[in-house]
Amino acid sequence: MSVLKDKILVVATDLFHTRGINSTGVDTIVAVAGTTKMTLYKYFNTKEQLIIEVLQKSQQDFQAWLDEKLNANTKKPADKIQYLFDYIEEWVNSSAFIGVGFIKASAEFPNEENAIHKLSSQQSREFRQFISKLATEANIKDADGLALQLSLLFEGAAQAEQMKRGSGAIKYAKKAAKILIEGAIKQP
Repeated sequence: MSVLKDKILVVATDLFHTRGINSTGVDTIVAVAGTTKMTLYKYFNTKEQLIIEVLQKSQQDFQAWLDEKLNANTKKPADKIQYLFDYIEEWVNSSAFIGVGFIKASAEFPNEENAIHKLSSQQSREFRQFISKLATEANIKDADGLALQLSLLFEGAAQAEQMKRGSGAIKYAKKAAKILIEGAIKQP
């Protein structure tokens, strides 16, 4: 990826998270990035394409970070599902946390036929599938059910913490997740 394209993505990511996607115009993005509209449109044909690439990169970066944490510190599948919310809590409490892109984007683009909403929905579903895979590897019978419960906890707590940092939502979501996981592991 070119340095300039990467800079535009970083600037757009920050502006979309701090000001809102619809409230951030292309003029603002190019001004903050120190570039021109022509350059922006060289890399992104439309603002919609820029939004989609921001969402994709944000999700890829988060997933890569989470995978690295889980694989570096835990080897057994049952441990990975147990430690999932420890790492999510670490991420939410970090200075890098600015919310969950797919949650914000789906709120700003509520029409289910919109490409941005479709991508947001897909990213939510993919994260739930990731959790289901962890649960399956940990021999949890209702892996999909547990994944839905844990993704709801994650999305709700992340949204609450984004709205009010230090609200305690992630701490209580982590406690609830541990109870759900332990209950799912014990089921015959």
